[in-house]
Order: sequence, then structure tokens, then C-alpha cells
Amino acid sequence: MTTYRVAQVATADGAFELVEREVPRPGPRHVRIAVEACGICHSDALFVSGGLPGVTFPVVPGHEIAGRVEELGEDTQAWGYQVGDRVAVGWFGGSCGHCTPCRQGDFIVCVNLQVPGWTYDGGFADQVVAPVDALARIPEALSASDAGPLACAGVTTFNGLRRSSAQPGDRVAVLGIGGLGHLGVQYAVAMGFETIAIARGAEKADFAKQLGAHHYVDSTSGTPVAESLQSLGGAHVVLATAGNSEAITGTADGLAPRGELVVIGADTAPLGINPAQLLLAGRVVRGHPSGTSQDVEDTMAFSALHSIRPMTETVPLTEADEAYQKMLAGRARFRMVLLTAG
Repeated sequence: MTTYRVAQVATADGAFELVEREVPRPGPRHVRIAVEACGICHSDALFVSGGLPGVTFPVVPGHEIAGRVEELGEDTQAWGYQVGDRVAVGWFGGSCGHCTPCRQGDFIVCVNLQVPGWTYDGGFADQVVAPVDALARIPEALSASDAGPLACAGVTTFNGLRRSSAQPGDRVAVLGIGGLGHLGVQYAVAMGFETIAIARGAEKADFAKQLGAHHYVDSTSGTPVAESLQSLGGAHVVLATAGNSEAITGTADGLAPRGELVVIGADTAPLGINPAQLLLAGRVVRGHPSGTSQDVEDTMAFSALHSIRPMTETVPLTEADEAYQKMLAGRARFRMVLLTAG
């Protein structure tokens, strides 16, 4: 029997353990991927804690997967993949194709969306079986450890910006310059926006400028963030990457007329925005999900073209528990990535 390793959690909020399983065969319209790298996303905590409906234990998380096609199931020929092709799988882990959003071509909000680590075993493993429609081709210019995080953190920020109302030359503010935001700032600059980075502490100003930001707003300076944004002329778009409802709320009055608040940072606390803040200036608040496999390909191609890379710390799969705890404690800068080799 041929086996492979998975890093799994047997009970809610349990420790990761490395176990051997029999190598699976891909079914129709599925492929088996030899995982080379898998990023650890903060939303993996929703699966490890059992905090989402339908999570069953043991859980194998991981939705920032990069590797190579190792085996093709039946009915995959139309996608044109071959054994050995480099592919990534992100939050978008496959769609049903028959719900109303899918029939409208809006696959990322599929009612039956599949997510690695939630609806099937994720990438904290040597192997993963995924639906063929979830695969995105990795450009040769990107390493596996770069491509994995771009399939979730990258596509979420890239898509959030390119699908916003901002036009080149407009002022775009990125709230938070962590795992999502440090990519968001780089994308905003490359897209031609006048870019404002917002973070906690004056010491992060230099880092924001290194990322290319034209302005930096210290949210702890004593001046309200909205006031600081208005002093710069108001933001046409705020990309809220920080998972903090209070911080997100604090940017709303910094929007210019017809400005748009694009929320991609997850928090369960309500936003404190009242209708008057939106009505008088015609402002919009919009949630933005990740992106399809085509969006992931677009993100990776744009990143390769503009030399944009995630900042990562790589560790072997055997150290999954330590790496996950480091991410959870906020000590990672900025993406912990598990490598299967070694």
C-alpha cells in the first residue's frame, strides 16, 4: 500500500498530528496533486475550531495549495492538464455548476462552493484530490511557496481592487498591511492608484513606503483615520484587509463622495455604520469574496509581471502545529507556508 502524510486535527482546536493515509485515486472530473507548498491562512482557524457548519473531524486544512498534477481522473481532458503541470488551488475549490449563481457565471458565490479543508481534505498534506475546475496554472516565474498564498491572500486583494470602482490615478487606501494588506498595497501601486497605507504605529511607515505606498496613516496617532483620509482628499476606495470591525468602521467617513468601502477582512462583530453616512455622500459598502481559478491565474500572472511576491516564512510539514500556532498568535510575517519536501 502506498501512503502519504497529512497534518490533521482530530478534535476541535486540537493539536496537529502527522498521520499516514493510503494515496487516494481521483474520481471523475478530479485530479490528484502532489503538494509542494501550502500557505496557512487565518481562516483555517474556522475549520480547526469547527466554527463553520459542515466541518467534520479529523480536519486537514489548507486552501493555499501549490504543486504538480500527479494523476488525472476521468472526464478531465477538456481542461487540457497533463501529469507534471504546475497548479494552484485556493479558497475556490470547485463549484456545482447548477445553482443560480453558477448558471449566471458567478462561480465564486456558488451556493454549493467547495473549499479545501472544509468540504474536502486540504493541502496540509503530501497529496490532495481536487475538482479540475479548481485548478489554476502557475507561471514558471513563481515558486510554489509564492504561488500558494497568491491563490487566496493574493487573489482576494487583487480581485477586490480590480473589481472596485477605482480608476487609475484615484486615491485608494489599504487598511492593514499584514498578510493580505502587504499584497494589497503592492497591487494598488501597480494598478496606478494613489495608494494610502493604514496601519497601527508610526514605525510601520517605512515598511509601507517600501511596499510603494504614497502616503501612510498611523491609526494610533490620535487623529481619526477618517480625518486623515479627508486631509488627503478622501479615498475613492478603501480596501479593508484588517479583520477588525471597529477599524473598518473608522474608515467610512474618510471616503470621498461616491466612495466605496470594500471589505475583505473577516470579523463577526457588526460594523458601526449608519445610513446617513452612506446616503448623503452616495457611499457604498461591499463585501468581496476570493476569486475563481481563472482569477487566481490572473493574479499570479499580474504578480509575475510586476515582481509582486508574498512575504513568507517556510517550514516543513512536520512543523505544522508550531507554524499554525505562530500564525494564530500573530507572530508570522506574513504568511507561514508548509513545504512537503524535507
